[in-house]
Amino acid sequence: MVVSVIGGGFAGVEAAWALAESGFHVTLFEQKPVKFSPAHSYNGLCELVCSNSFKASRINSAAGLLKAEMKLLGSLTVPIAEANSVPAGGALAVDRNAFSDAVTEKITSHPLITIVNEEITEIPDGNVIIATGPLTDGGLADSIKRLSDGEPLHFFDAAAPIVTAESIDFTTAFFGARYGRGEPDYINCPFNEKVDYERFYNALITAESAPKHEIDRVYEGCMPIEVLAKRGFDAPRFGPLKPVGFTDPVSGRRPFALVQLRKETREGRLYNIVGFQTNLKFGEQERVFRLIPGLQNAEFARYGVMHRNSFINSPKLLNPDFSLRVNNNIYISGQLSGVEGYMESAASGLIAGISLARKVKNKPPLILPKTTMTGALTAYISDESVKNFEPMGANMGILPSVNEPVKGKQERYQALADRAIADLERIL
Repeated sequence: MVVSVIGGGFAGVEAAWALAESGFHVTLFEQKPVKFSPAHSYNGLCELVCSNSFKASRINSAAGLLKAEMKLLGSLTVPIAEANSVPAGGALAVDRNAFSDAVTEKITSHPLITIVNEEITEIPDGNVIIATGPLTDGGLADSIKRLSDGEPLHFFDAAAPIVTAESIDFTTAFFGARYGRGEPDYINCPFNEKVDYERFYNALITAESAPKHEIDRVYEGCMPIEVLAKRGFDAPRFGPLKPVGFTDPVSGRRPFALVQLRKETREGRLYNIVGFQTNLKFGEQERVFRLIPGLQNAEFARYGVMHRNSFINSPKLLNPDFSLRVNNNIYISGQLSGVEGYMESAASGLIAGISLARKVKNKPPLILPKTTMTGALTAYISDESVKNFEPMGANMGILPSVNEPVKGKQERYQALADRAIADLERIL
C-alpha cells in the first residue's frame, strides 16, 4: 500500500519517516523547487524560515520535554538537529542549511520513500497526511476549506533579521550568558544609557512598515518588535531586551536594556537578532537597528519579513490523532493543524504518521496521556470545548498538576517531566 504525504516541512518528513519505518511505501509530495512560497528559498526539505532555535534543551522545560518524548517515539528531526547544532547556551539551535541537507539525505535515501516535486491542488484519494504548512494556498487550500466547513483562520507572524559577525562592533558588544549560566554563546549589545534607548525606541515606533493585506491579527508568539514597542516604553525591556542577569564588562553595571544575537551557522559568521521579528521596510530596518549599540555598522545578510499564516479550527475538526472527524483517511498535521513551533509541528507529523500506520494495520491510534507534553498538546488542539482557538505551542501550563505539591518552579517542572517520561515509557 502507498500512503501520500503532502509537504516536506517538519511535519511532513516526520510523518513520511514514521510511515516508512512502519513498512509502508510513501509518496512525499513537495512543491519545491517547482514552486516556492513567499517564505521559502532553499531547495532542501525541512527548511527553517524563521528562527534557527528549537528552544530549550533541558528536560524540565516544555521544549526540552517535547524533544525528549519525540526521541522516544522515533523522531527523525531531533537527532539530526542535535548532530547539526550550533552553540546557543541552553537552547538547541542548528545550522539551518546543514540541518536541511541532513534531513533531505535521510528522506531521499530511504528505500520506501519516493519524493515527487510538484504542487498538489486537490487532496489525493486514499490515506493522506496534509502537512503543507501555514502558507497553504491555491486549490489545495480550497479543498481543505470544503472539508473544514468554512474559512481557515489566519494570523500574521514574522522573521527576525540576520547580520554578519564581522560587522558587529565588539568594543561595545560582548559575549555572555544570562546570570553566567552555560557557555557564553550569545552576543550582547547593551544600552547603558536611558537616552540611547529612548532614541532607539522612538525611531522604532515611528518607523515605516511594509504594507500588509487582509490582516486578521498578529500572533502573540511571533510579535513584531515594533508592535510590541507600541504597547509601551518598557514593553521591550520586559521582553527580548530585558537586561537582567547581565553586567556590562565595560561599564561594570547592569545595562538599561540589552539586545542579544544568536549564531545562525556553526562557523559563527551569521547572527540572528533574537526577538526582533519585524515588518519594517528594509531601509527602515537598517536605519533603526543600527541604533543598537554594537550594530551601528551592521551588515544585513537577511532582512526581517512578515507573512500570513493559516490554520484550521482544529478543536472542531480534528481527532487527537490528527485525522479529520469527517474523513479519518485524511490527516492534517503541522502548523496548519494549529500547533505552533518547529518541534511541535514535527511532533504532530510524527503522531499522525504513527497513527495512520496503526489504522491501516487495524490497530487503535496512538493517543498519548495528557501527562505527556505531546499528549497534552494533541488533546488541546482536539478539545471541542476550546473556543476562540489560537495556535498552541508546548508549555508546562497544559500539563495536569502532579499529585504531591512541589515547592519551587524548577522542582515542579522536573516532577512533571519525570512523570511524563515514565508514563510514555510505560506505553511504549
